[in-house]
Amino acid sequence: MSDHEKRQSTKLVEGGRRKEWLGRLVNPPVERASTILFDSVAELSSGQPGLGEYRYGLQGTATHWALSEALTELEPGAAGTALFSSGLAAITASLQSVLSAGDELLVTDSVYGPTRKFCDAILKRFGVNTRYYDPLIGSRIAELIGAKTKAILLESPGSLTMEIQDVPAICSVARDRGVVTLLDNTWATPLFFPAIAAGVDITILAATKYVGGHADVMIGTATATEEHFQRLQRTSWDLGHAVSPDDAWLASRGLRTMAIRLKQHQTSALKIARWLQQQRQVGAVLHPALPDCPGHEIWARDFKGASGLFAFQLNGDPAAFIDRLKLFGIGYSWGGYESLALPVRANRTATKTPAERLVRLHIGLEDPHDLIEDLERSLASVD
Repeated sequence: MSDHEKRQSTKLVEGGRRKEWLGRLVNPPVERASTILFDSVAELSSGQPGLGEYRYGLQGTATHWALSEALTELEPGAAGTALFSSGLAAITASLQSVLSAGDELLVTDSVYGPTRKFCDAILKRFGVNTRYYDPLIGSRIAELIGAKTKAILLESPGSLTMEIQDVPAICSVARDRGVVTLLDNTWATPLFFPAIAAGVDITILAATKYVGGHADVMIGTATATEEHFQRLQRTSWDLGHAVSPDDAWLASRGLRTMAIRLKQHQTSALKIARWLQQQRQVGAVLHPALPDCPGHEIWARDFKGASGLFAFQLNGDPAAFIDRLKLFGIGYSWGGYESLALPVRANRTATKTPAERLVRLHIGLEDPHDLIEDLERSLASVD
Protein backbone atom coordinates (compact mmCIF):
# COMPACT_ATOMS: atom_id res chain seq x y z
CA MET A 1 0.00 0.00 0.00
CA SER A 2 1.46 3.38 -0.99
CA ASP A 3 1.58 6.26 1.47
CA HIS A 4 -1.15 8.28 -0.23
CA GLU A 5 -3.57 5.36 0.10
CA LYS A 6 -3.20 5.09 3.85
CA ARG A 7 -6.01 6.49 5.94
CA GLN A 8 -5.21 9.05 8.62
CA SER A 9 -5.59 6.60 11.51
CA THR A 10 -3.02 4.31 9.90
CA LYS A 11 -0.66 7.24 9.37
CA LEU A 12 -0.97 8.11 13.05
CA VAL A 13 0.17 4.62 14.00
CA GLU A 14 2.92 4.19 11.39
CA GLY A 15 4.21 7.73 10.89
CA GLY A 16 7.85 8.36 11.78
CA ARG A 17 8.58 4.76 12.72
CA ARG A 18 11.51 4.17 10.40
CA LYS A 19 13.47 0.98 10.93
CA GLU A 20 16.75 2.89 11.20
CA TRP A 21 15.29 4.92 14.09
CA LEU A 22 13.56 2.03 15.84
CA GLY A 23 15.84 -0.96 15.60
CA ARG A 24 13.79 -3.73 17.22
CA LEU A 25 11.69 -1.33 19.31
CA VAL A 26 8.06 -0.40 18.68
CA ASN A 27 8.62 3.24 19.65
CA PRO A 28 11.55 5.49 18.77
CA PRO A 29 13.85 5.63 21.80
CA VAL A 30 14.47 8.86 23.70
CA GLU A 31 17.81 10.17 22.43
CA ARG A 32 19.08 12.92 24.71
CA ALA A 33 22.01 14.80 23.26
CA SER A 34 23.61 18.19 23.00
CA THR A 35 26.97 17.25 21.46
CA ILE A 36 27.14 14.92 18.47
CA LEU A 37 30.57 13.34 17.86
CA PHE A 38 32.15 12.98 14.42
CA ASP A 39 35.03 10.79 13.25
CA SER A 40 36.88 13.66 11.56
CA VAL A 41 36.83 17.41 10.94
CA ALA A 42 35.92 16.67 7.34
CA GLU A 43 32.84 14.73 8.45
CA LEU A 44 31.90 17.47 10.91
CA SER A 45 32.15 20.07 8.13
CA SER A 46 30.18 18.12 5.56
CA GLY A 47 26.45 17.92 5.10
CA GLN A 48 23.60 20.07 6.29
CA PRO A 49 21.35 19.70 9.35
CA GLY A 50 18.00 18.14 8.59
CA LEU A 51 15.79 15.11 9.02
CA GLY A 52 17.97 12.09 9.73
CA GLU A 53 21.22 14.10 9.91
CA TYR A 54 22.91 14.20 13.31
CA ARG A 55 24.63 17.59 13.68
CA TYR A 56 23.96 19.16 17.08
CA GLY A 57 21.28 18.76 19.73
CA LEU A 58 19.52 21.92 18.55
CA GLN A 59 18.76 20.23 15.23
CA GLY A 60 17.30 17.18 16.91
CA THR A 61 17.72 13.43 17.08
CA ALA A 62 15.64 10.50 15.88
CA THR A 63 13.21 11.17 18.73
CA HIS A 64 12.38 14.55 17.18
CA TRP A 65 12.51 13.40 13.57
CA ALA A 66 9.98 10.64 14.21
CA LEU A 67 7.43 13.19 15.43
CA SER A 68 8.19 15.68 12.66
CA GLU A 69 7.86 13.08 9.94
CA ALA A 70 4.62 11.67 11.37
CA LEU A 71 3.02 15.13 11.47
CA THR A 72 4.20 15.99 7.97
CA GLU A 73 2.60 12.80 6.63
CA LEU A 74 -0.76 13.96 7.95
CA GLU A 75 -0.67 17.02 5.64
CA PRO A 76 -0.59 16.06 1.94
CA GLY A 77 1.49 18.65 0.11
CA ALA A 78 3.66 19.53 3.11
CA ALA A 79 7.46 19.52 2.92
CA GLY A 80 8.31 19.28 6.63
CA THR A 81 7.46 20.08 10.23
CA ALA A 82 9.47 22.20 12.67
CA LEU A 83 9.16 21.62 16.43
CA PHE A 84 8.94 24.27 19.14
CA SER A 85 8.74 24.43 22.91
CA SER A 86 5.11 25.62 22.86
CA GLY A 87 2.29 26.46 20.50
CA LEU A 88 2.92 30.16 21.03
CA ALA A 89 6.59 29.69 20.11
CA ALA A 90 5.50 27.96 16.90
CA ILE A 91 3.26 30.91 16.04
CA THR A 92 5.77 33.63 16.81
CA ALA A 93 8.66 31.92 15.00
CA SER A 94 6.49 31.20 11.98
CA LEU A 95 5.51 34.86 11.77
CA GLN A 96 9.14 35.92 12.09
CA SER A 97 10.08 33.60 9.24
CA VAL A 98 7.83 35.47 6.78
CA LEU A 99 7.82 39.08 8.05
CA SER A 100 10.32 41.95 7.96
CA ALA A 101 10.35 45.54 9.21
CA GLY A 102 7.87 47.65 7.25
CA ASP A 103 5.57 44.75 6.45
CA GLU A 104 1.89 44.54 7.27
CA LEU A 105 0.22 41.51 8.83
CA LEU A 106 -3.51 40.76 8.70
CA VAL A 107 -4.78 38.80 11.70
CA THR A 108 -8.20 37.38 12.45
CA ASP A 109 -9.93 39.34 15.21
CA SER A 110 -10.76 36.04 16.97
CA VAL A 111 -7.09 35.12 17.43
CA TYR A 112 -5.56 33.52 20.55
CA GLY A 113 -4.89 36.22 23.15
CA PRO A 114 -1.11 35.73 23.57
CA THR A 115 -0.73 35.84 19.77
CA ARG A 116 -2.50 39.18 19.75
CA LYS A 117 -0.13 40.46 22.44
CA PHE A 118 2.87 39.37 20.37
CA CYS A 119 1.55 41.21 17.33
CA ASP A 120 0.67 44.40 19.22
CA ALA A 121 3.88 44.54 21.25
CA ILE A 122 6.85 42.63 19.82
CA LEU A 123 6.04 42.86 16.10
CA LYS A 124 5.07 46.49 16.45
CA ARG A 125 8.41 47.21 18.15
CA PHE A 126 10.21 45.67 15.20
CA GLY A 127 8.32 47.69 12.62
CA VAL A 128 5.56 45.29 11.57
CA ASN A 129 2.03 46.72 11.50
CA THR A 130 -0.88 44.44 12.39
CA ARG A 131 -4.46 44.95 11.25
CA TYR A 132 -7.34 42.82 12.53
CA TYR A 133 -10.13 41.57 10.29
CA ASP A 134 -13.60 40.14 10.81
CA PRO A 135 -13.19 36.32 10.86
CA LEU A 136 -16.26 36.00 8.61
CA ILE A 137 -14.76 38.22 5.90
CA GLY A 138 -14.04 35.41 3.41
CA SER A 139 -12.91 36.52 -0.04
CA ARG A 140 -13.62 40.16 0.86
CA ILE A 141 -10.23 40.12 2.53
CA ALA A 142 -8.96 41.25 -0.87
CA GLU A 143 -10.17 44.74 0.10
CA LEU A 144 -7.69 44.81 3.01
CA ILE A 145 -4.60 43.61 1.16
CA GLY A 146 -2.25 46.44 0.29
CA ALA A 147 1.24 46.82 -1.10
CA LYS A 148 2.82 46.17 2.31
CA THR A 149 0.68 43.17 3.24
CA LYS A 150 2.97 40.14 3.44
CA ALA A 151 1.05 37.60 5.52
CA ILE A 152 -2.37 36.63 6.88
CA LEU A 153 -2.70 34.78 10.17
CA LEU A 154 -5.90 32.76 10.46
CA GLU A 155 -7.40 30.78 13.33
CA SER A 156 -10.46 28.68 12.60
CA PRO A 157 -12.47 28.37 14.74
CA GLY A 158 -11.66 31.43 16.81
CA SER A 159 -9.98 30.83 20.14
CA LEU A 160 -12.90 31.97 22.31
CA THR A 161 -15.84 32.92 20.11
CA MET A 162 -15.52 29.98 17.73
CA GLU A 163 -16.13 31.65 14.36
CA ILE A 164 -15.30 29.44 11.38
CA GLN A 165 -13.41 31.21 8.59
CA ASP A 166 -13.61 30.51 4.89
CA VAL A 167 -9.98 29.39 4.79
CA PRO A 168 -9.95 28.23 1.13
CA ALA A 169 -11.39 31.56 -0.04
CA ILE A 170 -8.93 33.63 1.98
CA CYS A 171 -5.99 31.48 0.85
CA SER A 172 -7.04 31.75 -2.79
CA VAL A 173 -7.07 35.55 -2.61
CA ALA A 174 -3.76 35.57 -0.73
CA ARG A 175 -2.07 33.29 -3.25
CA ASP A 176 -3.17 35.51 -6.15
CA ARG A 177 -1.69 38.53 -4.37
CA GLY A 178 1.56 36.85 -3.27
CA VAL A 179 0.65 36.91 0.42
CA VAL A 180 1.68 34.08 2.79
CA THR A 181 -1.05 32.37 4.82
CA LEU A 182 -0.57 30.89 8.28
CA LEU A 183 -3.25 29.01 10.25
CA ASP A 184 -3.50 28.07 13.90
CA ASN A 185 -5.18 24.69 13.38
CA THR A 186 -5.00 23.45 16.98
CA TRP A 187 -8.78 22.99 17.43
CA ALA A 188 -9.31 20.76 14.40
CA THR A 189 -5.88 19.17 13.90
CA PRO A 190 -5.05 17.77 10.43
CA LEU A 191 -7.57 14.97 11.08
CA PHE A 192 -10.58 17.28 10.98
CA PHE A 193 -9.13 20.01 8.73
CA PRO A 194 -6.20 19.24 6.38
CA ALA A 195 -4.90 22.78 6.13
CA ILE A 196 -2.21 22.46 3.46
CA ALA A 197 -4.73 20.89 1.09
CA ALA A 198 -7.02 23.88 1.74
CA GLY A 199 -4.31 26.25 0.50
CA VAL A 200 -2.54 27.22 3.73
CA ASP A 201 1.23 27.79 3.48
CA ILE A 202 2.14 27.18 7.14
CA THR A 203 -0.16 25.31 9.53
CA ILE A 204 0.51 25.49 13.25
CA LEU A 205 -0.50 23.28 16.18
CA ALA A 206 -0.23 23.78 19.89
CA ALA A 207 0.64 20.09 20.14
CA THR A 208 0.38 20.57 23.88
CA LYS A 209 -3.34 20.02 23.26
CA TYR A 210 -4.67 17.09 21.20
CA VAL A 211 -1.37 15.70 19.98
CA GLY A 212 -0.06 15.26 23.51
CA GLY A 213 -3.52 14.61 24.86
CA HIS A 214 -2.57 14.04 28.51
CA ALA A 215 -1.89 17.54 29.95
CA ASP A 216 1.74 16.65 30.61
CA VAL A 217 3.76 18.20 27.77
CA MET A 218 4.42 21.65 26.28
CA ILE A 219 5.18 21.52 22.56
CA GLY A 220 4.30 23.32 19.32
CA THR A 221 4.65 22.43 15.66
CA ALA A 222 4.59 24.24 12.31
CA THR A 223 4.15 22.31 9.08
CA ALA A 224 4.89 24.10 5.80
CA THR A 225 4.92 23.74 2.05
CA GLU A 226 8.11 23.34 0.04
CA GLU A 227 8.22 27.06 -0.65
CA HIS A 228 8.31 28.00 3.03
CA PHE A 229 9.67 25.08 5.06
CA GLN A 230 13.42 25.66 4.76
CA ARG A 231 13.15 29.30 5.82
CA LEU A 232 10.82 28.33 8.66
CA GLN A 233 13.20 25.65 9.92
CA ARG A 234 16.25 27.89 9.59
CA THR A 235 14.49 30.73 11.42
CA SER A 236 13.59 28.41 14.30
CA TRP A 237 17.21 27.29 14.68
CA ASP A 238 18.57 30.82 14.31
CA LEU A 239 16.24 31.90 17.13
CA GLY A 240 17.49 29.01 19.24
CA HIS A 241 14.23 27.06 19.44
CA ALA A 242 14.70 23.53 20.73
CA VAL A 243 12.40 20.81 22.07
CA SER A 244 13.27 18.36 24.81
CA PRO A 245 13.51 14.82 23.40
CA ASP A 246 11.37 13.67 26.31
CA ASP A 247 8.62 16.08 25.25
CA ALA A 248 8.93 15.00 21.60
CA TRP A 249 8.63 11.39 22.72
CA LEU A 250 5.50 12.15 24.77
CA ALA A 251 3.95 13.92 21.80
CA SER A 252 4.71 10.98 19.52
CA ARG A 253 3.08 8.64 22.02
CA GLY A 254 0.00 10.84 22.22
CA LEU A 255 -0.21 11.09 18.46
CA ARG A 256 -0.83 7.34 18.11
CA THR A 257 -4.19 7.56 19.88
CA MET A 258 -5.30 11.02 18.72
CA ALA A 259 -7.91 9.77 16.24
CA ILE A 260 -9.67 7.65 18.87
CA ARG A 261 -9.57 10.43 21.45
CA LEU A 262 -10.87 13.07 19.04
CA LYS A 263 -13.88 10.91 18.17
CA GLN A 264 -14.83 10.70 21.83
CA HIS A 265 -14.18 14.40 22.45
CA GLN A 266 -16.43 15.19 19.48
CA THR A 267 -19.29 12.89 20.53
CA SER A 268 -19.34 14.02 24.14
CA ALA A 269 -18.95 17.74 23.38
CA LEU A 270 -21.82 17.72 20.88
CA LYS A 271 -24.06 15.91 23.33
CA ILE A 272 -23.32 18.47 26.04
CA ALA A 273 -23.57 21.47 23.68
CA ARG A 274 -27.01 20.35 22.53
CA TRP A 275 -28.09 19.83 26.12
CA LEU A 276 -26.91 23.32 27.05
CA GLN A 277 -29.03 24.78 24.25
CA GLN A 278 -32.12 23.60 26.12
CA GLN A 279 -31.23 25.22 29.44
CA ARG A 280 -32.98 28.48 30.45
CA GLN A 281 -29.80 29.81 32.11
CA VAL A 282 -27.82 29.56 28.87
CA GLY A 283 -27.71 32.04 26.01
CA ALA A 284 -25.78 31.43 22.79
CA VAL A 285 -23.92 28.12 22.51
CA LEU A 286 -20.85 28.67 20.33
CA HIS A 287 -20.02 25.27 18.89
CA PRO A 288 -19.07 25.10 15.17
CA ALA A 289 -21.18 21.98 14.57
CA LEU A 290 -24.35 23.77 15.70
CA PRO A 291 -26.29 25.72 13.03
CA ASP A 292 -26.35 28.95 15.06
CA CYS A 293 -22.56 29.21 15.38
CA PRO A 294 -21.03 31.88 13.10
CA GLY A 295 -19.59 30.18 10.02
CA HIS A 296 -21.34 26.84 10.65
CA GLU A 297 -22.08 26.39 6.96
CA ILE A 298 -18.35 26.62 6.22
CA TRP A 299 -17.60 24.10 8.97
CA ALA A 300 -20.12 21.70 7.38
CA ARG A 301 -18.47 22.16 3.98
CA ASP A 302 -14.78 21.99 4.95
CA PHE A 303 -14.36 20.09 8.22
CA LYS A 304 -14.39 16.38 8.87
CA GLY A 305 -15.37 16.71 12.52
CA ALA A 306 -15.47 18.84 15.64
CA SER A 307 -13.26 18.59 18.69
CA GLY A 308 -14.08 19.02 22.38
CA LEU A 309 -13.68 22.79 22.84
CA PHE A 310 -16.58 25.24 22.69
CA ALA A 311 -18.11 28.15 24.60
CA PHE A 312 -21.49 29.35 25.78
CA GLN A 313 -23.06 32.48 27.23
CA LEU A 314 -24.27 32.21 30.78
CA ASN A 315 -27.17 34.26 32.11
CA GLY A 316 -25.33 34.67 35.40
CA ASP A 317 -21.88 34.94 36.96
CA PRO A 318 -19.43 32.63 35.13
CA ALA A 319 -16.95 32.53 38.00
CA ALA A 320 -19.55 31.44 40.56
CA PHE A 321 -20.94 28.84 38.15
CA ILE A 322 -17.50 27.35 37.48
CA ASP A 323 -16.56 27.31 41.17
CA ARG A 324 -19.52 25.03 41.85
CA LEU A 325 -18.47 22.41 39.29
CA LYS A 326 -16.93 19.20 40.62
CA LEU A 327 -15.79 17.29 37.53
CA PHE A 328 -14.39 20.22 35.55
CA GLY A 329 -10.90 21.46 36.33
CA ILE A 330 -10.22 25.19 36.36
CA GLY A 331 -7.08 25.95 34.39
CA TYR A 332 -5.53 27.13 31.16
CA SER A 333 -4.94 24.98 28.10
CA TRP A 334 -7.21 22.17 26.90
CA GLY A 335 -7.06 19.08 24.69
CA GLY A 336 -6.25 16.59 27.43
CA TYR A 337 -8.34 13.70 28.71
CA GLU A 338 -9.71 15.89 31.52
CA SER A 339 -12.62 18.31 31.24
CA LEU A 340 -11.96 22.00 31.94
CA ALA A 341 -14.06 25.12 32.45
CA LEU A 342 -12.84 28.69 32.22
CA PRO A 343 -14.50 32.13 32.31
CA VAL A 344 -13.32 34.09 29.28
CA ARG A 345 -13.67 37.63 28.01
CA ALA A 346 -12.84 38.24 24.38
CA ASN A 347 -10.86 41.29 23.25
CA ARG A 348 -12.42 42.15 19.91
CA THR A 349 -12.48 45.10 17.51
CA ALA A 350 -13.84 43.74 14.23
CA THR A 351 -16.45 41.09 15.05
CA LYS A 352 -19.87 41.19 16.71
CA THR A 353 -19.92 37.60 17.97
CA PRO A 354 -21.24 37.48 21.58
CA ALA A 355 -18.31 37.86 23.96
CA GLU A 356 -19.83 38.73 27.35
CA ARG A 357 -20.29 36.24 30.23
CA LEU A 358 -18.67 33.44 28.26
CA VAL A 359 -17.78 30.08 29.72
CA ARG A 360 -15.35 27.99 27.70
CA LEU A 361 -15.58 24.24 28.15
CA HIS A 362 -13.21 21.54 27.09
CA ILE A 363 -15.01 18.21 27.19
CA GLY A 364 -12.65 15.42 28.12
CA LEU A 365 -13.03 11.66 28.15
CA GLU A 366 -15.28 11.33 31.18
CA ASP A 367 -18.77 9.91 30.70
CA PRO A 368 -20.83 12.80 29.22
CA HIS A 369 -23.82 11.92 31.42
CA ASP A 370 -21.72 12.57 34.52
CA LEU A 371 -20.55 15.88 33.08
CA ILE A 372 -24.13 16.92 32.28
CA GLU A 373 -25.20 16.10 35.83
CA ASP A 374 -22.34 18.26 37.11
CA LEU A 375 -23.33 21.15 34.85
CA GLU A 376 -26.98 20.76 35.80
CA ARG A 377 -26.22 20.99 39.52
CA SER A 378 -24.29 24.20 39.02
CA LEU A 379 -26.85 25.73 36.65
CA ALA A 380 -29.56 25.16 39.22
CA SER A 381 -27.93 27.87 41.34
CA VAL A 382 -27.78 30.43 38.53
CA ASP A 383 -30.30 33.22 39.10
